Amino acid sequence: MDSVLIVGVGPGLSASLARLAAREGMQVALAARKTDKIAALAKETKARVYACDAGEPAEVERLFDQVGRDLGPPAWVVYNASYRVRGPVTEIDPAETKKAILISCYAGFLVGQQAARSMLKRGSGSIFFTGASASVKGYAQSASFAMGKFGLRGLAQSMARELAPKNIHVAHFVIDGGILKVGGDERAAARGNDGMLHPDHIAETYLHIHRQHRSVWTWEVELRPWVENF
Repeated sequence: MDSVLIVGVGPGLSASLARLAAREGMQVALAARKTDKIAALAKETKARVYACDAGEPAEVERLFDQVGRDLGPPAWVVYNASYRVRGPVTEIDPAETKKAILISCYAGFLVGQQAARSMLKRGSGSIFFTGASASVKGYAQSASFAMGKFGLRGLAQSMARELAPKNIHVAHFVIDGGILKVGGDERAAARGNDGMLHPDHIAETYLHIHRQHRSVWTWEVELRPWVENF
């Protein structure tokens, strides 16, 4: 039975991915810094839960060792963590900026590196990175997020070129717009019907890319609601 490891789990996209994978018969592994917040999701999806700070090399290595022992090398790894701090470039806090780059980009490298090592031994697999509008557009007062997401996109592109010949599918997803908060989102009314990205439908796209035939592998996908300018 194939397994999926989702790193950086929250109540939105990661939760939708976990539920979809569980419905599809996959074993689910969830990693987060604070595991108490995902206990209900873990119970619902019968997932194994792992505490991990993805910005710490030793913790990421231990995570993959634990998942490998418990479930075997994962067939699918999704890096879904990010952090941002807003403000004028003249005033933005350097420490917070460092944290944003660490979580959005460097931690993605650590997870991608361990995933690649595991999948090279396995002989196959998919490694997915969740990007954002900021992956391709640097917005005013959002320098830290742009730096982190631009870097993550470059990482994904480089890994895709290196690992595709070795039967490992690396893909980057530009999530261009706000993700709907299931259960109530005050932003939705102003955006109109289907004006925000629904996490369940994002998850369906991720699964489709994971299952693509190697003759048509996609390295990057842009997802946006119909109201979004681009």
